Amino acid sequence: MQLTDTLQNFQTPCYLYDTALLARTLDAIRHEVQQHDNYHVHYAVKANSNPRILSQIAAAGLGADCVSGGEIRAALAAGFPASKIAFAGVGKADWEIRLALQSAIGMFNVESFEELEVISQLATAMNLRARVSFRINPDVAAHTHAHITTGRAEDKFGIAKEDMVRVIRMAQTMPCVDFTGLHFHIGSQLLVMDDFEELCRCVNQLQLELDSEGIFAPNINVGGGLGVDYETPAANPIPDFQAYFSTFTRGLQLREGQQLHFELGRAVVAQMGSLLTRVLYVKQGRQKQFVIVDAGMTDLIRPALYDARHHIDNLSATAAEPAVTYDVVGPICESSDVFARDILLPPTRRGDLLAIRSAGAYGETMASQYNCRSLPSVHFIE
Repeated sequence: MQLTDTLQNFQTPCYLYDTALLARTLDAIRHEVQQHDNYHVHYAVKANSNPRILSQIAAAGLGADCVSGGEIRAALAAGFPASKIAFAGVGKADWEIRLALQSAIGMFNVESFEELEVISQLATAMNLRARVSFRINPDVAAHTHAHITTGRAEDKFGIAKEDMVRVIRMAQTMPCVDFTGLHFHIGSQLLVMDDFEELCRCVNQLQLELDSEGIFAPNINVGGGLGVDYETPAANPIPDFQAYFSTFTRGLQLREGQQLHFELGRAVVAQMGSLLTRVLYVKQGRQKQFVIVDAGMTDLIRPALYDARHHIDNLSATAAEPAVTYDVVGPICESSDVFARDILLPPTRRGDLLAIRSAGAYGETMASQYNCRSLPSVHFIE
């Protein structure tokens, strides 16, 4: 990313989105998916719900993976067909379920017996049919941060494997419920294909159990979780979708007529976004030099929440000077308001413009107004 007069004049902190990179990323996904008539990709709206970004993704033909009623409304407003919307989440409120039923969404990803009973009651009262897919907890420990792994037995997500047949049989007795398949999701920011291979082995074993019970699941949804290169985003702006999709092509033993669904979020939008921030002070501490910037954990919470690392560029640096070790920190009155510790940057000065890269996912969408701060503004480059 080059420092231009336009960037220099932006009020910071702000998000900058590269819609051309998003288009290339979507093209790469379509290139892989179009080789399979039964592959369907749903964009995980929680990664970034900016309306302009949602509209571009919807126009590319993807469906939507939503985890709230608000996300369903945002997806519909952006042009996603209701039939391509999957509604997940462990705590669906009654009004959200009614909204999904009225909108005739493609499927509910149901996470408990208790939720199934409520969906059945509401669908019956509204005289509408609910298409349900059951999220099964595969007890797969993914190689990622503990806060973003979701497929272990102790996690709150999904229905235990041993209860799979019982919950399907329960759904089959309900007058306004249609069983449509199985749903899985083992975690986020996964870069090791071994995790997805283990998921394939689990799905294959569960399908054998369904076969023995005479149950056919029309849809298999393997969730998302594919990670991105946070360390060197310029070198790898587009994730390795070929490796990701081919892992499931090789590893899953699908039945004839089954449709395979994916729910990609971070891999679609992370690299298109940067958080621009300006240096307020360079402070010499007792043991460290601190670059204090005007962005904080209110604008990008991932480093504070997950110990996440983002590559940082000093866009104002021009001369080839020896790099200096800094901690890059924000102005929020919390010790966790740190973007990076002990990183090398060109000599950095007050007023320099920094770009915190790979911030297109779980950045703007998680921003808050803690400390009575304003939300970051948003800009797009074509």
